[in-house]
Amino acid sequence: MPEHGYKYKKSESYNNLYEQFYFNEPSPKKLKPIKNGYKKKTNKKKTLSKIISILFLVFILFGVLPLSFKNFIADVFPKNTAKMMRINYYKLLFPTHDYLYKDLFLGKYILKDTEYKNHIMVNIKETSERTGLKNRLLMLAQEYKQIEPSIYVWEYENGTFVNINADEAYPAASIIKLPVLIEMFREIESNKFKLSDTMVLEDYYRASGSGKLQYSQGGIAHSMDYLAKIMIENSDNSSTNMIISKIGGMPEINRAIKRWGLNTTHINNWLPDLDGTNVTTAKELAKMLYNIDVTDIINQDSKRHIAEYLSHVKNNRLLQAGLPQEAILLHKTGDIGFMLGDAGLVKTANGKKYIVVILAKRPYNSLLGKEFIVNASSIIYNHISN
Repeated sequence: MPEHGYKYKKSESYNNLYEQFYFNEPSPKKLKPIKNGYKKKTNKKKTLSKIISILFLVFILFGVLPLSFKNFIADVFPKNTAKMMRINYYKLLFPTHDYLYKDLFLGKYILKDTEYKNHIMVNIKETSERTGLKNRLLMLAQEYKQIEPSIYVWEYENGTFVNINADEAYPAASIIKLPVLIEMFREIESNKFKLSDTMVLEDYYRASGSGKLQYSQGGIAHSMDYLAKIMIENSDNSSTNMIISKIGGMPEINRAIKRWGLNTTHINNWLPDLDGTNVTTAKELAKMLYNIDVTDIINQDSKRHIAEYLSHVKNNRLLQAGLPQEAILLHKTGDIGFMLGDAGLVKTANGKKYIVVILAKRPYNSLLGKEFIVNASSIIYNHISN
């Protein structure tokens, strides 16, 4: 029975205790909902739980984890592991940043052309151009319309010369081994290493194309003399890569070339450079040969070794094929699919001397390039020797 004298009628129904007391009491008292009191208690408990959870999380983050890293993780992983695992996107975009630079701009090292006031190599002493010889070579070029020639000739006696596109940049092919050879001997003379020093053939030096060193057993030590010999005589690409590495890599050779006073010759790729990214000009190759011969850019002992290498080049199908047997030739050839070339010093049978460089762009592996160089070599020899 309901309290307070209230008579309950069966027909009446109430939704809940709240309605029963609030609406039907004779003197109703406003009671606070039971539900509200429950909520307050619940909110207090939730707030307390949140505070405890936050304090526990702070304890884990700043107490347990650092202690665990110091005592356990740091012993397993080196201190620099985290740094090693980070990706430095700047270095990916500019891979030469840490080892090849010349200037500082806004706190960043940048590449800049090297400028030297006093060049090591002297210019060839030119007098007048041999127009008769030049016209004859231009007529020959008309017979080989598929060939794009670059020719430079300079004779010692009177300083006369021929220049046909000789200042244009051409793929250097294996003739790029000539500046590598020069810089190698300059470093030997600077006592950085000796000609008798050795290098071990590793797999990353092996290069396809010309030369047999690529097929040799790894781990074998070869003298610098032997490596230079096969680089020039057999045009060995693997030995060239070893020598480039020995003298400081491509950046060091390119800096040397700038110091010499050459503006176009540049090594951009390891051998074999089948895409022709290593470049030079006919006149700059002639300038190198001129300085090897008549200046003190290298000493007499180095000159003797270089002459020995250049006089035994196996490829005798270009300049050599256009010369008589009694002529003396010191030279270096180059051959990639779309460019063929030869650069050398010639001494005629009657004692005259001249420098000749012929570079010929051609249809891929076309024999027309070889024919043009042989015929041009013969024309030049006959014109100067007579």
